[in-house]
Amino acid sequence: MRIANRGRGEEGRERISLVPENVDDLWHLSYVLEPGDLVSGDTTRRIQRDDEQMRDTGGEREHLHVTIEVEDVEFARFANRLRVGGVIVSCSREDQLGHHHTLNVEERAEITIEKHFKADQIDRIEAAEAATENPDVAIATVEEGAAYIHTVAQYGTEEYASLTKPTGKGEYARPRSELFSELGSALSHLKVDAIILAGPGFTKNDALDYLQENHPDVAENIITTVDTAGVGDRGVHEVLKRGAVDDVQKETRIAEEANLIDDLMENISTGAKAAYGIEQVAEAADYGAVENLLILDSRLRAERQGKGDWDLDINDVIDSVEQKGGEVTVFSAEFQPGEQLKNLGGVAAILRYRLQ
Repeated sequence: MRIANRGRGEEGRERISLVPENVDDLWHLSYVLEPGDLVSGDTTRRIQRDDEQMRDTGGEREHLHVTIEVEDVEFARFANRLRVGGVIVSCSREDQLGHHHTLNVEERAEITIEKHFKADQIDRIEAAEAATENPDVAIATVEEGAAYIHTVAQYGTEEYASLTKPTGKGEYARPRSELFSELGSALSHLKVDAIILAGPGFTKNDALDYLQENHPDVAENIITTVDTAGVGDRGVHEVLKRGAVDDVQKETRIAEEANLIDDLMENISTGAKAAYGIEQVAEAADYGAVENLLILDSRLRAERQGKGDWDLDINDVIDSVEQKGGEVTVFSAEFQPGEQLKNLGGVAAILRYRLQ
């Protein structure tokens, strides 16, 4: 994310002009934008002129600069765009005022947001700006007969490839080299700056030897190997928890989430310093007992938009935690720790001391 300009808008609102530089940035913006916000940007709109109405041509598209009052936001990850719908409140053509329009925000297209930003939303934008220089990382986990490749993004990890080749003895067994060859071929098609190779036992080391001999370009990007008990999602979680990605990226949001959720689950299992569910967490916040507040991004957005079912105002809880020196971490619903947090009601807290 590149912040192009910051200033003051009308009625005490803050105005930020920014340029999303990748799909991660579009994802971040989907959790920053809310109904009632003002978003400005360049767009095209089909304009029907008076002389065309009788012919029903549908009009011609014109390039316009519009400001819309946001009604809905949709992150289309696979289309690499963010769809922001609402009513036009300012436009380079006055005859378009009051009409509904969808602004398609894409990578490297500047937009301006004017709103009363909440602290966690500013933190999210600034974190996205800081993460722009982070290298692209892939995690390859391998064991006998199976290999997986995951790419690391700010919104979570995503499985890029799943490979299986039964090895060992038996009718369907194949040489290990076939699995390693497929792994090398798949990694060669990934445009990443660094690869972490992980897995149980010595299989990953044998895979590294094979890649060094047969796929030297891939092997050059392998910056470390990590011992894990499993492969796939489980192996990736272990890699993140051990900080291997942090060694490559200065700040890794999902690694932080993995560590926090593990600390929380350990506290819950021992009946120690933990709270979960909005009622327990709000009570802990009132007592100043919250050290780390964990909240799911999708749940936070739903509550702020009036689509949730909590009886308490989550913004009041966040303010209370921050005023009393606690930290707030917004979890991605796209990543495994976020799934665990969702099962706990979407909000939890690691406490400074036990309440009961």
